[in-house]
Amino acid sequence: MTPELKQRIDDIVNSDKIVVFMKGTKLMPMCGFSNNVVQILNMLSVPFHTVDVLEDEAIRQGIKEYSSWPTIPQVYVNGEFVGGSDILIELYQKGELQQVVEVALAS
Repeated sequence: MTPELKQRIDDIVNSDKIVVFMKGTKLMPMCGFSNNVVQILNMLSVPFHTVDVLEDEAIRQGIKEYSSWPTIPQVYVNGEFVGGSDILIELYQKGELQQVVEVALAS
C-alpha cells in the first residue's frame, strides 16, 4: 500500500464516528452483506458515513490490506476497525454493538 493510499484511508476512517466501507450506498446496497450492515445501523438510528468501494478500485483493495480483513463490508467506529457483516450481526444480537456506538457518539 502506498503512503498516499494509507493516508487517504486514514482520513476517511477518521472523518466520521461510524464509517462503513461497502458495496453500494446506504440507500442502495449492492450486496447482501452490505445490506445487513446498513439495516443494523439503521435499526440503531445512528448516523453513519458509507464509502462505495465499487467506485474506487484502490480503496476496494487497499481497505482489505489496511484492516488485514479480507472481506467487505468493513465497519469502523471512532477510527477503530470493528468487523464485517457477521461480526456486526453477532455484536448486535448480544447488545454489545449498541454500547460501542453509544460510547462513540458520546465522545
